[in-house]
Amino acid sequence: MIVVIDGPAGSGKSSTARAVAGKLQIQFLDSGALYRVATLVYLDTEKDYHAFFEKFNKSKISFHFKNERFHVYLNDEDVTDAIREMEVSEHVSEVASNPKIRREVNDLMREVVKHDIYIADGRDLGTAVFPDAELKFFMNADLDTRAQRRYRELKQEGQDVSLEEIKENLAQRDEMDSNRAADPLKKAEDAIEIDTSACSFEEQVSIICEKISKRIN
Repeated sequence: MIVVIDGPAGSGKSSTARAVAGKLQIQFLDSGALYRVATLVYLDTEKDYHAFFEKFNKSKISFHFKNERFHVYLNDEDVTDAIREMEVSEHVSEVASNPKIRREVNDLMREVVKHDIYIADGRDLGTAVFPDAELKFFMNADLDTRAQRRYRELKQEGQDVSLEEIKENLAQRDEMDSNRAADPLKKAEDAIEIDTSACSFEEQVSIICEKISKRIN
């Protein structure tokens, strides 16, 4: 069984999905983290797509969810923190817009969720990757709210970033994600929309947990 949460960057979907997974004791899949791993490889090959595909296809990507954190490994090296750095954030939409990369990451996700109950977050999960998902949610929030959330997250991690820099990055990603040719960011027709601008974290987690529990039972 797969439950998906789509929405723009900073809408709170990842933190919400992790909390829901922990509360209901189900598996969590962070699709954005997988694209960030691909971006890490892209930057390592100095943005050379030919070299990127050659290296990416030979790479081993693994992950697991533990203590409400999604741990990611690239060739057995823990890159959980590295994929959250600003340089990766600035290029992840560019990498994720490549149709060939999307196909490979999507195939990886579809294979993983064949067993157990998963909740996953992303941009196009309910429309392109898992159109037959058992439940679909679409989370959104205004740009200022999303920028403030991301700023607090990165500052807690010790990164030297400014609020304006983050806001500009989110606006650029919104533009690229919504207008890319391959599987753009959009709300699935049958998705339940949750505006988190005026919604507490506990409220949004509770809403989703209740819906999933009813479906499981």
